[in-house]
Amino acid sequence: MTDLTAGAQAKTSRSEAIAFILMVVCLAIAPAFIYPVFLMKALCFALFACAFNLLIGFVGLLSFGHALYFGWASYLTAYSAKAWGLPPELAILTGVATAAVFGLIAGALAIRRQGIYFAMITLALAQMMFLVAVRAPFTGGEDGIQAVPRGRLFGLIDLSNQTNMYITVVVIFLAGFLLIYRVINSPFGEVLKAIRENEARAISLGYKTERYKLVAFVLSATIAGLAGGTKAIVLQIASLTDVNWPMSGEVVLMALVGGLGTVFGPVAGAFVIIAMQNYLAQVGQWVTVIQGVVFVACVLLFRRGIVGEIAHLLRIKL
Repeated sequence: MTDLTAGAQAKTSRSEAIAFILMVVCLAIAPAFIYPVFLMKALCFALFACAFNLLIGFVGLLSFGHALYFGWASYLTAYSAKAWGLPPELAILTGVATAAVFGLIAGALAIRRQGIYFAMITLALAQMMFLVAVRAPFTGGEDGIQAVPRGRLFGLIDLSNQTNMYITVVVIFLAGFLLIYRVINSPFGEVLKAIRENEARAISLGYKTERYKLVAFVLSATIAGLAGGTKAIVLQIASLTDVNWPMSGEVVLMALVGGLGTVFGPVAGAFVIIAMQNYLAQVGQWVTVIQGVVFVACVLLFRRGIVGEIAHLLRIKL
């Protein structure tokens, strides 16, 4: 390794460490200025976007069906907490396990194809499970599962308290974020990047690329399930919105707006999109039009996304 390469890596590590510290500080002081429920919802979707970005940004696989894992984890978390009376940690784990199983099944089918065919298979599987959600009795149909109890975390921490709930969500988000960061900066992550850049060359080097892609797919689905399960506890509801195809489109938009292939981009993109939905709710369906304008602007003017453009201007990696 040359001194120049070592210096660049050290600079990147410092930049990422500073960005992470700033993010944690912002999350610590944000409840004093912003409605906590909004912050918790945004953090859940930020984790969802990070999970999606792991697949498209670092493996090069575009999934149009990630609502399947987010939504069904939300349903199983809500149902197990309300009907079975499970504590929140076990309810969320139930949702995460559900997402992992669906991810394994869908991934095993989808990774046999590439490009648009891969994307269409993921979309088709997600829509099949959406129809199951519409008709399954335990999902509540169009009413969803409402009044989900937050319960007591580990039997000790009352999550009906907003401060306790916020701290729990922040811890879950940071744990998921750091897991993704560790994965993409590990030898496994380097192989995923090699597959993204040139799968044929990775195969020629002896890597079984389908296995790597399947593991990445399942990991992405599992973390998306963690986001969906946490959202069900935070908002105390699981609905068809969580599992329908527009949710898959929204997470694509979040990743693109923030910056594909960046560590912090999906977080920024999720906060931008959720803020638009929240604070522009009074304009009704025009929110969708505004989101479309933002998407077009990012594609034409900020092709690297918000964080990607900032990192490019500062000549650092985020």
